[in-house]
Amino acid sequence: MKIREAIVLAGGLGTRLRSVLKDLPKPMAPVGGRPFLEYLLRYLQQNGIEKVILSVGYKWEVIKAYFGDSFEGIKIVYSVENEPLGTGGAIKKSLFFVNSSDVFILNGDTLFNIDLKEFFAFHKKKRSVLSIALKAMSQFDRYGNVKIDNNNRIVSFEEKGYYESGLINGGIYLLNKDFFMDLDWKDKFSFEKDFLEKYYKFYEFYGLPFNSYFIDIGVPEDYEKAKRDFEGLKYK
Repeated sequence: MKIREAIVLAGGLGTRLRSVLKDLPKPMAPVGGRPFLEYLLRYLQQNGIEKVILSVGYKWEVIKAYFGDSFEGIKIVYSVENEPLGTGGAIKKSLFFVNSSDVFILNGDTLFNIDLKEFFAFHKKKRSVLSIALKAMSQFDRYGNVKIDNNNRIVSFEEKGYYESGLINGGIYLLNKDFFMDLDWKDKFSFEKDFLEKYYKFYEFYGLPFNSYFIDIGVPEDYEKAKRDFEGLKYK
């Protein structure tokens, strides 16, 4: 795998977790005595990532004070939002720190334990400009449903609602930097609404389903589940 860089979106306010988090940025939510972001960085390190661009905003100094400029051999670069830019604006700003032609992008409040090498091989085979790691799920209502055709091309993003079964956006992307930056973006926009849900009609975006472990700590119930899931997890 040639890509050794990843952007992690860690600038969220965590409003739905405010009751349990108080004044911490969401990725610093404690799980088993460690910030959730630490598990995510360890996952990236185990998958061969050598440089992470942390897209940060709210209380970002807390993140910098804990991780510094490197963690477990990963170089950490901070892309700081002085005002909320939306997920799209955050990614656009972070891409200025990326050297490779394609880059992994991950949500800082989600851990989806996929094999990044397999995902990258898929992305390259499809000659894709944007690929999404999808999670197969049943009986869900917290997420929208992503539909793909027999060739794994994304054919629709369906609104949030109750689905008996389907595929959700797992919050891990592979993006071609030049393709994205050549589009005419404002400073503030949503990666999901303004990019994914509009441009899939005009360009070939692909999705690869995985059955790997998935947790999104964006709501208190799932944050509590993460704490139970990660209990007793030991790192050397």
